[in-house]
Amino acid sequence: MRMVLVTGLSGAGKTQIIRVLEDIGFYCVDNLPPVMIPQFIKTCENSGEISETAVVVDTRGSIFLDGINEALDAVESAGVQTEILFLEATDSVIINRYKETRRTHPMEEKQMSLEECIAYERNVLQPIRDRASLIIDTSNMQTKELWRTVLSIYRPDESASAPTLSIMSFGFKKGVPQEADLVFDARFLPNPYYIPELKNQTGLDAAVYSYVMSFPEAEQFLDKLKELLLFVLPFYIREGNKYPCIAIGCTGGQHRSVSIARALGYMLGQSGYMVDVRHRELKR
Repeated sequence: MRMVLVTGLSGAGKTQIIRVLEDIGFYCVDNLPPVMIPQFIKTCENSGEISETAVVVDTRGSIFLDGINEALDAVESAGVQTEILFLEATDSVIINRYKETRRTHPMEEKQMSLEECIAYERNVLQPIRDRASLIIDTSNMQTKELWRTVLSIYRPDESASAPTLSIMSFGFKKGVPQEADLVFDARFLPNPYYIPELKNQTGLDAAVYSYVMSFPEAEQFLDKLKELLLFVLPFYIREGNKYPCIAIGCTGGQHRSVSIARALGYMLGQSGYMVDVRHRELKR
């Protein structure tokens, strides 16, 4: 059994890392209290089907450090190959990321400024950082580079040959992504925006996704899109572009494009590609 403990500063990229690990076959759990790690590992071992796990532990819970060293000692003494991957970034980069996403830092409940939150969290995390097997500074890393780095560490035999696709949903109102190699328009599909109970949800919500995918033309579009991409992508890669960006747009980038990007990412992942699905207007 192999366990990768993913931790580090808030805003440093743990969500991206866990997505990569999940895509390459790790069984992943996010925000697991440390005290539950030994039992989780035992359950995975008893399943007989799980050999690699990844667990995200961070400061979102007040019990973050309670029993973390004891939990790690317990799984290591049980013969589990344990690795700690610690992510960090500079203060300025983390501040910019929080401004872009408008998320709340988990330490802000302590009535501190964002700068003070980051400094406090660095101090809290120092003991686990000292124990880390690997530390990655994501300050200057784009998503694709982070994916390639993780792949080279945990699947070195695959990293040289496995192409990574970036699939991005976006809204035409804010312009076509400059990094896009291929752009497809999902505005021909019925718009959930005009359904009152769906208007304020997004394609990440089950109700919106189910609504978009309920139309036969959505399924037909995906089938034809998959057929086209499986034909052209090898030629993009042959010409040196191992990380093509496929952009799916709708009017606002909230409903249809997000749903189609999700479905397309799954389909291409099933076809053997490494896939990074992002949603520009949702900042994730």
